[in-house]
Amino acid sequence: MTRFLILMAEEDHFARWDAADDATQVQVFADLRAFTAAVRTRGRFLSGEALVHPKDARTLRSDGQGRRLTEGPYAETVEQLGGFYLVGLPDLTSATEVASLLPHDYTIEVRECLDVGVPDE
Repeated sequence: MTRFLILMAEEDHFARWDAADDATQVQVFADLRAFTAAVRTRGRFLSGEALVHPKDARTLRSDGQGRRLTEGPYAETVEQLGGFYLVGLPDLTSATEVASLLPHDYTIEVRECLDVGVPDE
């Protein structure tokens, strides 16, 4: 099985979720359950999490001398990363197919994980 990271981003995600009516929220959770079931049918569900608001993020950036800590997200953008899934699936085609089941308001990015072979200490 190949590991894939599936990122979910949406324009102004947190404000849209807070403003969503009950029917919209119910549909989002139904889509998430359908995605999870499809992953489990084809491979392995490894992990998935929703993320807190970007204002609560901390970013470390190189400043040429070391790293500078800033409060907030990595980039100023209208799209916000709302969550992710780590899944084990046979190939990119399968990963893309199950990712298409996620809520349609999200921009979905599917990326294969590299095995860089970092040994445990």
